[in-house]
Amino acid sequence: MQTGVLRVLRATAASWWQHRELRRDGRTELAQRLERGAVMRDLCHLKQAALLPNAHVICGEGGTFIHLGWTTVSTLAPIERFPLAALAVARGTPFIDIRPVTDVIAFANLPQVTRDGSADPQRSDASRSVSLTTYIDMVEKLGARITNDPRPCRST
Repeated sequence: MQTGVLRVLRATAASWWQHRELRRDGRTELAQRLERGAVMRDLCHLKQAALLPNAHVICGEGGTFIHLGWTTVSTLAPIERFPLAALAVARGTPFIDIRPVTDVIAFANLPQVTRDGSADPQRSDASRSVSLTTYIDMVEKLGARITNDPRPCRST
């Protein structure tokens, strides 16, 4: 793991209001232990984002989400203020920026990305699951911007 990644994760963990309050109250050891736990959890999320076939980061008006199969990590902030998501994208995780999408009804009716990498072509309703590349094809038609595109010959 790169030292810069660890620095960002440590700084993020140390900046949490709860950890600052613990330090202010003289409970430095507890704050450090909680910060180490947060860094380890975030490292686990970064590793999953790099390894899982359908892991991706998506950013819209409602915030930024890191989709890791059965787990989703989110914040109400845009990606620029979510260091974990920004690190995942910097390390190559596909990023779908839906902020330019204006047709929210069409977006809401898109199927979800399959959690385990297998598509579900039999279902035809909105709850069906599609692969990440199929989802990117669909959302791109609505105006989304794609970074770290996993589709062949389209990486930007």
